[in-house]
This record gives sequence, structure tokens and C-alpha cells, in this order.
Amino acid sequence: MSKEIRILDHLVKPGDSVHLKMDIARLNTRSKIEVPIIVERAKKDGPCLLLMGGIHGDEINGIEIVRQIVAQKINKPDSGTVICIPLLNVFGFLNQMRAFPDGRDLNRVFPGSAKGSLASRFAFHVMKEVIPNVDYCIDYHTGGAQRFNYAHIRVDNSDQESLKLAKAFGTRFIVLAKNREKSFRDSMVKLGKKVLLFEGGKSLYLDKTVTKIGAQGAINIMHALGMRDFSADINLRRRPIIIESSTWIRARHSGMYRSTVQAGQKVEKGAILGSISDPFGGFEKSFKNQKAGYILNCNQSPIVNQGDALVHIGFKTI
Repeated sequence: MSKEIRILDHLVKPGDSVHLKMDIARLNTRSKIEVPIIVERAKKDGPCLLLMGGIHGDEINGIEIVRQIVAQKINKPDSGTVICIPLLNVFGFLNQMRAFPDGRDLNRVFPGSAKGSLASRFAFHVMKEVIPNVDYCIDYHTGGAQRFNYAHIRVDNSDQESLKLAKAFGTRFIVLAKNREKSFRDSMVKLGKKVLLFEGGKSLYLDKTVTKIGAQGAINIMHALGMRDFSADINLRRRPIIIESSTWIRARHSGMYRSTVQAGQKVEKGAILGSISDPFGGFEKSFKNQKAGYILNCNQSPIVNQGDALVHIGFKTI
């Protein structure tokens, strides 16, 4: 007997293709804010995969990845169910901001509360109305502000099944990272769901390479889960680089910043990573790498303040 899938009180039957709208909150003008949820269920039973972008409203790359997946009909399985939420934080998207109108980060209030803040109530309804059906999830993110992430997957090292899926996704780097408390991933994992957190690009920016990697990863995962035969489209790296630890190098001075490295680059100990100068020609200070590793994230802002994160360096397992 097929398992029951019910989303927003709508029964999704085997073979159904439905577009639902989650209407949880309104703007202060009383205008509705509806979050489209696109569900494709095969006639044959199988796992339920959630593909989601836009937890942060300014992370456009993730939204574009899920949009492409829907537009190219990658989300139509031969077995199981694919739920696509291209844009979860419509509020932030409208304002081109990371946060909710109440100033809260949606990804720091899960699993939410029915009587909490606006963001918390939103998170609660997502967990209540959608997540009970989900077995696996790819949560698409980008770097914040002017910080560009090289495309990678983050998983908890203690979950071997998720690590195996991360390898199937096909990014060059897999970063072993503990779940952040009250994040969407943390709440999902506590419910026994398997979550791959994809990072790539930067906020308010579309990067074709990053979106291509993100969409290809969904193809690879659907194939690995037996949801659809994508044999002709599989593109995997043989050996991903596993990053077991990382560190941020921060600005020692405020001023104009020039980077000499790129995201994804391997850097040796002692390599010059960049320099900071004042705008008047009074000084220029370069800074060096302290330990060999890989550049996971580069700050691309030309102006920085003392203490700003400049370069995120990851270190592989031995």
C-alpha cells in the first residue's frame, strides 16, 4: 500500500503533479505572501526528496538552482516524490535581504513556534506541513555579503549515510561541519532526516558554474537514491577532497583590500593571500597563509574593516 503524502491538507496521490501555495503570513499592508511548493510524485513508491533554496532571501544562487531543476523537469521521478521549494523566504527576497521583516535569521529559529516571532511561526509551519513527508533534503545556500563560497557540500561527520550521499552529489570539496543549533539542518537531523547543505557563490549574485554544479548534484542524488535513471547524465569526481577542519583569516587593519588568491585554490604555508592599504598611500600590509590548505571562501569586497573575515581555509584529512 502506498504511503500517504499530505502537504497543506492536500493529499498527493501516486502519479500526481501539484503546485501548492503555503500562505502563512502577510505583509504589514495585509498583502498575502505565498510560498510555492512544487510536488512531483511518481506512481511507484520510493523516497521523498526535498530540494529547497532561499532560506535566506538574498541567496539568489540557491533559488536559481531549484528553479532550473523545475524548468528542466529534473524533478520528475520514476519512483518516489520530489518536493521543490525554490524560494522559502519570500519576505527577504522581496527586500533583497537575508533576514525576515522581524530582523531574525530564519535559519536560526527552527523548529519554530506556533506563538513565536514571525520567523519562528514560519519555521514552525514548514516543519509541520512539509517536513513529515521528507526523507532526504538538499538545502541550497550561498556565501554572505561579498564572501564567495567555492561550491561544496557540508555534512556532519557522524552520519555515514549523509557522507556517502555527499560523495554522490559530486562537489570537489566535502566539508565536515557540525550542525548549528536551531538551524534547519539541525532540526531535520533531529527528526532522522538526511540533509546535504550545499554552499556556492555569494549573495545577490548569480554564478553559472555554481548553479550548474548545484543542479548536477540533484541529478546525481536522485540517481543514487534510485528515484530516476540518470545514467547518461551522471558526472562525478572520483575522489572528493574531505575537509575536516577550517579557519577564517581576518583583517588586522581597516582599509582597501586586494586578494591574491581565488576560491578553490590550494595554498601552501607562507603564501601571500592578499594585502590591505589605506586609501591615501600611507601604508600597505600583506598577510600570509599559516598552514597549507584549500581556499573555501574569499571576501570579494574592496573595502574591509578590522576583524572582517577575508579568507576561509580548509584542511583535508590525512
